[in-house]
Formats: sequence, structure tokens, C-alpha cells
Amino acid sequence: MEKKLIKTTKPGRDGTIRVTFTLPIDEPGGAVSVVGSFNDWNPFTHPLRKRANRTRSAAVTVQVGTTLHFRYLAESRSGADSGR
Repeated sequence: MEKKLIKTTKPGRDGTIRVTFTLPIDEPGGAVSVVGSFNDWNPFTHPLRKRANRTRSAAVTVQVGTTLHFRYLAESRSGADSGR
């Protein structure tokens, strides 16, 4: 059974919904954050945190009807450029 990677709640009385971004705990490796129009593309605002169900996730609250533009930003595994 395939798990949903993006989940939304029903609209609240205040006209907002909660959007949860989820990835498997081990893919991609290293730290991952979700960046987008909802956080000015800041990689430090919404890091995905490990959950007990072997996933990692981050959630944002937005107004109903908001179009979200986003990307997952993964920590590079290649390390620093050695200059060689």
C-alpha cells in the first residue's frame, strides 16, 4: 500500500488548512527540509523531523485555496569541493 506524501486537513473555522509533507525516513539520506512560497524558500524554517512510523515530516498552515510552490531540499552527500 502506497503512503500519501502530502496530506491536508479539512478547513478550520479560521479558513486555514494544515499541509503535511512526508518522506520515508531514509530516502534521501541526510537532512531534508521543505522550502517554498509559504516560508520564503528558507531551508531552516521547516526541516523534516523523524517520526515513530519510520517517516519524517513537516507541516505548514495556509489559507484555503492557496497555491503552494515547494521543493524538498536534501543535504548534499558529496561534501565540500576539495579544489583539486
